[in-house]
Amino acid sequence: MTKAWTEPGDPNKPNEDWYGVTEDAAAAVVLDGGTARTGTGCIHGVAWYAHQLGSALIHKLPGQLPLPEILAAAIHHVADQHRHTCDLGHPGTPSAAVGIARRTSDSQWDCMVLGDITIIVQTRQGLVLLEDTRISYSAGEYRKIADQWPIGSAEKDAALVDMKYQELAERNKTYWISAADPTAATHAFSQTTHGVQELAILTDGAARASAFGLADWPGILDLLSHADPAQLIRVVRANEASDPAGQRWPRNKQSDDATAIYLTMLPSHRAAEK
Repeated sequence: MTKAWTEPGDPNKPNEDWYGVTEDAAAAVVLDGGTARTGTGCIHGVAWYAHQLGSALIHKLPGQLPLPEILAAAIHHVADQHRHTCDLGHPGTPSAAVGIARRTSDSQWDCMVLGDITIIVQTRQGLVLLEDTRISYSAGEYRKIADQWPIGSAEKDAALVDMKYQELAERNKTYWISAADPTAATHAFSQTTHGVQELAILTDGAARASAFGLADWPGILDLLSHADPAQLIRVVRANEASDPAGQRWPRNKQSDDATAIYLTMLPSHRAAEK
């Protein structure tokens, strides 16, 4: 069984997250488009990039190719779609974090993340967490400055732009993310997991449930098993609304695009375990 939900952080702006599931539900993809605070050199935008990359991944996932090779091919494919109209060498060219899970047997899954996507896997042996936190260590001093200011203030906005320029200077050097260079895929974190019973893929907007201390990773899986991803995101939104200036939970914006996919390999769901 598969359940999924995505929604923008701001209903007046395009959702730069994207998700997709193959027809046989044997693979799932979640993307989190990188927020553009500077020029990008691209006429299309981040939401377009995420949609094109996600669609290419879903098309290429069936088969046996390793996930990093599939991601590299998808990045190259999307670059070919706009290299004649856009400046792909621009430091701010659209980018996206990527999370992929693909079933290789009844209870064995290959998982991969590049950028700040989290995959939670419950196996018969215990919980497995696959995440890429490298971007959180980039532009460190700039992040500290931005966190000092309330969301919505002119000081916060200016600090975020300064932080973004430093992030872009470090992109695909101290952290890696899908943009226009296929070699970034070689820096993805991959893992083959056996005895899989259920798994979830979250963008950082949905993973705020953990960052805010609202639930640990097993708790998030439990919520998803009994409710649905929309409920998880509603919990996050309620807590974001209680802290609009980001004083309790310092962050870049009040609400971020949020996406979660949940897959279970247990036909009777968790009822059989209760």
